[in-house]
Amino acid sequence: MEHRNERQIRTMPCVLKTRDEQNPVIEGHFAVFDVETELYHGVFETIDRGAFDGALVDDVRALINHDTTLVLGRNKAGTLELATDDIGLFGSIRINVADTDAMNLYHRVQRGDVTQCSFGFDILDEDSEYRDDGTAHFKIKKVRLYEVSVCTFPAYPDTGVTARMAQIEEHKKRALEAWKEKQKERLKKWH
Repeated sequence: MEHRNERQIRTMPCVLKTRDEQNPVIEGHFAVFDVETELYHGVFETIDRGAFDGALVDDVRALINHDTTLVLGRNKAGTLELATDDIGLFGSIRINVADTDAMNLYHRVQRGDVTQCSFGFDILDEDSEYRDDGTAHFKIKKVRLYEVSVCTFPAYPDTGVTARMAQIEEHKKRALEAWKEKQKERLKKWH
């Protein structure tokens, strides 16, 4: 698959944890491997175990609700640690106690008011399967990671789903054109 320059966002409910009031940390899995997610009716997506290979050395930020003005941490600054494990992409954010936005979020996560995780990325490689039952399945194999976010609401209905819908429509268009050509060939054989 060719590289697409469409920034994608995926959000999921996750188990966020807080630690240590003196040196506060928010941590959790920002992406989960091999779990099929239905983006919208009939369109499914999974993240391959190798999708983040090589991506964690890039300059990645931890944000609040994907807002680039609300930076919680950054891996290049040592305030965001990212790693993959058997479950998925795990992140640990050291919260700046002097940052009121960060501390307010820390307490919202601690209370259970904020429970969504998300990540922003470009798809560098994926497999796509269009099934006979009309459903489609995408397996994300490699990404360029820009950010992870602690989120109040899921973000991808406005981002990833739109991109996937365009892919599905293009596939349907190609399938219809192939069917038309096949019918023309059949007609030629009869005449």
